[in-house]
Amino acid sequence: MSTTTSSRTVLLRCAFCGTKNRVDLARLADSPRCAECKRPILLDRPQAVAGEDLDEAVRASSVPVLVDFYADWCGPCRAMAPVLDELAGKHAGHLLVLKLDTDRAPEVAGRFGIRGIPTMIVFSGGRETARQVGMADAAHLERLTGVA
Repeated sequence: MSTTTSSRTVLLRCAFCGTKNRVDLARLADSPRCAECKRPILLDRPQAVAGEDLDEAVRASSVPVLVDFYADWCGPCRAMAPVLDELAGKHAGHLLVLKLDTDRAPEVAGRFGIRGIPTMIVFSGGRETARQVGMADAAHLERLTGVA
């Protein structure tokens, strides 16, 4: 039996065991779990992504991806956290929110030309479609991602 609905999937590493998991976003209500350790994969909040996994996560996502380039010591980055939490929760299943620590992945930050943080980059179909440098409210980020 085939379906006519389009597939909405993302590929992420489990935060607990590091196993890569393909998650069907249409089934978020079924509470997805890691295939290896069986712990929950909670996509209603931003997901940490390592530098080596960013490209694959962006390419494999069938929904827009908002990547927050941040650092733990950055005050404006910490101030953006509740906004990104709200965005991830409100649009779970239709938007993937990732966080990349620029101190842990300086080569990735350099490759994307990150000169100031926080910087949020929106990807769709694996390509950058929008960029926000500095703080922004949820409504502005919704417009950038196209989920408004």
